[in-house]
Amino acid sequence: MNNSLIKSVSVSSFLLILFFALPFSVKAQKNAYVDTQYILDNIPEYKDAQDEIDEISKKWQKEIEAKYKEVEDMYKAYQAEAVLLPADIKKQKEDAIIKKEKEVKDLQKRYFSPEGKLFKKRQELVQPIQEKVYNAIETIAQTRNLGFVFDKSGGMTLLYGDPKYDISDDVLDEVGTVMQTVKREQRKK
Repeated sequence: MNNSLIKSVSVSSFLLILFFALPFSVKAQKNAYVDTQYILDNIPEYKDAQDEIDEISKKWQKEIEAKYKEVEDMYKAYQAEAVLLPADIKKQKEDAIIKKEKEVKDLQKRYFSPEGKLFKKRQELVQPIQEKVYNAIETIAQTRNLGFVFDKSGGMTLLYGDPKYDISDDVLDEVGTVMQTVKREQRKK
């Protein structure tokens, strides 16, 4: 009987300790949020990368538009003279127009598809910056014992965020240890 009383007290003590300790361990883990667009906008290297990508994109878009104009001009010329052409010449011109149009579409795909040159250039220039930002977020989250860090600029909808839980400036400061960022007092929200 004495053993069962000791076990009962031990179990009760354990449950009591667990009951009081559980709320503290749950409260110890906090949540925060960041605005990655704000963070990236305050990293000059990111803006430079975006400017370079935009410039390349505009250049390639102009090239494709010029080639589509050539196809359109070929088609207009063909329509103007089609009535007078023999069938075999008509067929040759039609084939030339189709071939030229296919070349332009292939070029467009080579530049702008998900496997295209622009996507690869974006990965080359932007991905290292994004990785540094992610690493800074991870460092701050671990240091502050944050359970979750949400991104209010992403696809997740953040309906309200108390500014005291916004760690975006802290992330920029952390990223600033490995790359240039806009100084805290000069950042624009």
